[in-house]
Amino acid sequence: MSPALTPAQIRFLRGQAHDLKPLLQLGAKGLTPAFVTELSAGLEQHELVKVKVGGEDREARDAVIAELVAGTDSTLVQRIGHVAILYRPSQDKRRIVLPRA
Repeated sequence: MSPALTPAQIRFLRGQAHDLKPLLQLGAKGLTPAFVTELSAGLEQHELVKVKVGGEDREARDAVIAELVAGTDSTLVQRIGHVAILYRPSQDKRRIVLPRA
């Protein structure tokens, strides 16, 4: 289950993600189980990642981002153009301490 975030927590995470470079880029092959597995591993390690999603159609990008969020059990923090910021707290070692609600 993806964590529910308050507006203050979303602002905090957007600030943390500002200087991040996209960790993964979804290309011509589209969304594959291997991509979802790699993204899930990246979320477990970093907790907050940027993903660049290719595609011409905005609705198609939104659908792919929704599938990524559902497939990795993460939360969409922000989406700007082709870039989505995803957050999921680590099961083993939490790195990001969110502000209280």
